[in-house]
Amino acid sequence: MIQDATPIVHCRGLTKIYDEIEALVDLDLDIPARHIFGYIGHNGAGKTTTIRILAGLLKPSRGVGRICDIDVTAGGDKIKTVVGYMPDSFGVYDQMRVWEYLDFFGAAFKMPRAQRRQRIDHVLDITEAEYMRDRFVDTLSHGMKQRVGIARTLMHDPQVLLLDEPANGLDPNARVQMRKLLRKLADGGKTLVVSSHILPELAAVCDSVGIIHQGRLKTYGTLQKVLGEIHHDRLMELKGLGVLEAAGLAVLSADARVSHLDSADQDQGILRFRFKGDDAAMADLLQELLASGTKVVTFREIPLSLEDAYMVISGIEQEESAGGGPPPLPLPGGAVANAGAPVLPGEATKST
Repeated sequence: MIQDATPIVHCRGLTKIYDEIEALVDLDLDIPARHIFGYIGHNGAGKTTTIRILAGLLKPSRGVGRICDIDVTAGGDKIKTVVGYMPDSFGVYDQMRVWEYLDFFGAAFKMPRAQRRQRIDHVLDITEAEYMRDRFVDTLSHGMKQRVGIARTLMHDPQVLLLDEPANGLDPNARVQMRKLLRKLADGGKTLVVSSHILPELAAVCDSVGIIHQGRLKTYGTLQKVLGEIHHDRLMELKGLGVLEAAGLAVLSADARVSHLDSADQDQGILRFRFKGDDAAMADLLQELLASGTKVVTFREIPLSLEDAYMVISGIEQEESAGGGPPPLPLPGGAVANAGAPVLPGEATKST
């Protein structure tokens, strides 16, 4: 939960331009302390550019970025003392045990040997990776390496963690464990900036989210605030007893408030559609269906998801609609009606 409203990460007009490519444009962002901020965007949207600027690894073309009141562009090595950065892929060394790997990075921060030993014990404990201590890093599974990567970012006890795609490539169990670890770190006093295109991961753990598309931050705030910005028809699902009769279909087809009728699962008695109307109008529609003889098992509204918000706010839905045909109908689990691929698939090899 949010513990402190004071911004610990502050950006104004942050911009990065490569020749004629606008990787990041006029980013305005404030993130409170002890807070998990989910940074959403497809590969190439500008997530990694932002994170690398905040980590002091990339100079912006213009604008201001401050972490713990330290200028990320002018702070030099000072910014690295308050920031822990884990890229989406990081190098490991052959024949180096986990404790040696962590000790190496502790030494890079000029930590005395005794302090390094204490920190290694602490970061392995907090990441629940103590059992890996004497294993060789290059032999670990991907999920184990991600835990060791986070342990490495914690070695110098930074206040802010910048984690670029930490859940990418993890199996379902490892993703659950990663979410628990991120929440544990925030509850322990850390501020986290977590980029991802695996949207359910962020919805489940973040205090707030931001949607970036083509280098521009479209919106940010709590999940409720972001979802509230979608001016969207209501997504409905009707399940009848057995195959839906023609009379029920006729009621829906004749109602001007109903659109994007999806009958792909009609043989299972299921129809999904968009509906423009309030609760009273929805109740009237249900009465019409019952009067037509339709045996209704369930009649429900499917809540909007983070995937829906991303598609609408980023403008991707409008782009797909302009390309021909109606915009896709979001379905539970991130799929879309009449399409063969999920929205923002959970695996990718590179982010920008």
